[in-house]
Amino acid sequence: QVQLVESGGGLVQAGGSLRLSCAAYGSIRSIHAMGWYRQGPGSQRELVAIIRRGGSTDYADSVKGRFTISRDNAKNTVYLQMNSLKVADTAVYYCNASLVMATGPHEYVYWGQGTQVTVSS
Repeated sequence: QVQLVESGGGLVQAGGSLRLSCAAYGSIRSIHAMGWYRQGPGSQRELVAIIRRGGSTDYADSVKGRFTISRDNAKNTVYLQMNSLKVADTAVYYCNASLVMATGPHEYVYWGQGTQVTVSS
């Protein structure tokens, strides 16, 4: 069994910063990619940022230049540094990981429980 545990959400004023963390626990053989998605009120879940094992990244256009995704492969942890936050960034942020369990060999996608980020004006 694998669990993704998120932390770091909260309330912040526009222009402020937050750092989200997500750690994957369980009998994991390898993690291919980890990412962050978000779902705002009345909106569909959307990709925010993704980082692959080799370090390549992709970002949603709306967060480029403001958010930075990073990972610690040794700790099976992904981070999302969010700067210059806007009211429009208010959403529940979900961690996502594509991984192979120790029992292998197939790759599966796991989700965290979500953490609320609220940006006030």
